[in-house]
Amino acid sequence: MNVKILADSACDLGAQSVEQYDIDILSLTVQLDDENFEDGKTISAKTVYDAMRNGKAPKTSQVSPQTFKDAFVKYAEQNQPCVYLAFSSELSGTYQAAKLMEQEVKEQYPEWQFEILDTKAASLGLGLIVLRAAKLAKEGADFTSIVETSRYHAEHMEHIFTVDDLEYLYRGGRVSKTAAFVGTLLKIKPLLHMEDGKLIPLEKIRGSKKVFKRMVEVMEERGVDLANQPIGISHGDSLETAHLVRDMIQETFGNKQIHIEMVGSAIGAHSGPGTIAIFFLNQPYK
Repeated sequence: MNVKILADSACDLGAQSVEQYDIDILSLTVQLDDENFEDGKTISAKTVYDAMRNGKAPKTSQVSPQTFKDAFVKYAEQNQPCVYLAFSSELSGTYQAAKLMEQEVKEQYPEWQFEILDTKAASLGLGLIVLRAAKLAKEGADFTSIVETSRYHAEHMEHIFTVDDLEYLYRGGRVSKTAAFVGTLLKIKPLLHMEDGKLIPLEKIRGSKKVFKRMVEVMEERGVDLANQPIGISHGDSLETAHLVRDMIQETFGNKQIHIEMVGSAIGAHSGPGTIAIFFLNQPYK
């Protein structure tokens, strides 16, 4: 029996990839206009971005414990081996909720082969890890090799990103109000990355063109064999800009494996429209 790959909606994978590799996606919750929605299922990222442009401030919450329990019980009853690749525990309580439900379900099904991995990743950084695991599962790889390869990709996945408006990061508590005001006034673009699952400011750059150029430079500084590994670009309803960055990457590294996806409604509610992020490995692809 092939291993089943589970992920949460913070992986920002498109419907085509999810369907092609038979990935089970568990949705985070997005609250807009006092109504709760399932990320990627009952609300679109475009709806969230348009609401934010109109001054609204959507909120999000983790995958519910009951959602986890329902999914875990279903697979445990079938004795279906599963690997769940989770959104960074530093950015959401989703991983912790899953671990609690795992403990509960395994009391009833102690022989069930199941692993939860805190990827310390987000958006398409998580998505690329999920895709690698799902491809291995489809090829019939064994449980241990899928877990080990997923862990390797999680440990070496780089996230480099910028946002269009610092106000959204301020609302999410990522920058101070003064920094957001001054940054907007001076057209300063923050360059951020992930360290051990946390969002960390890297540099401040004036102007969009310069920040995209710098993102590609950081790729060159950190990446390994960038021509021969899948690279992810996610965007906050800015497909044209994502294509511009894709062209810069292809011209620089000759890479033909670039996945472009929109940042989903759960993460987009914090990063805002105009976000651009690049994801790649800092060690050889395997």
